[in-house]
Amino acid sequence: MTKEKILAEVAAKKLSVDEAAKLFDELETAKRGTLYCKVSQKSGMSLYGLQRMPVTLYVEQWERLLAFADEMRAFLKEHDAELKRKQR
Repeated sequence: MTKEKILAEVAAKKLSVDEAAKLFDELETAKRGTLYCKVSQKSGMSLYGLQRMPVTLYVEQWERLLAFADEMRAFLKEHDAELKRKQR
């Protein structure tokens, strides 16, 4: 269920405010640790879930980055021993 649907249910008096708050909490918990995208205020694409703040780029920048993905993978493989991994 989306936030909009939850709010519509509250407006239609099908859900109480407490029930809606629980559903909002569940939505936020589900998003933590997962990657998802949104359109930013300036019409770029924001990627959430990678770090504390979203990574926001314009379409052309995302396309350039994605086109470079194979080179990035090769670099990571070549320098694996030198790179530090974050422990979770």
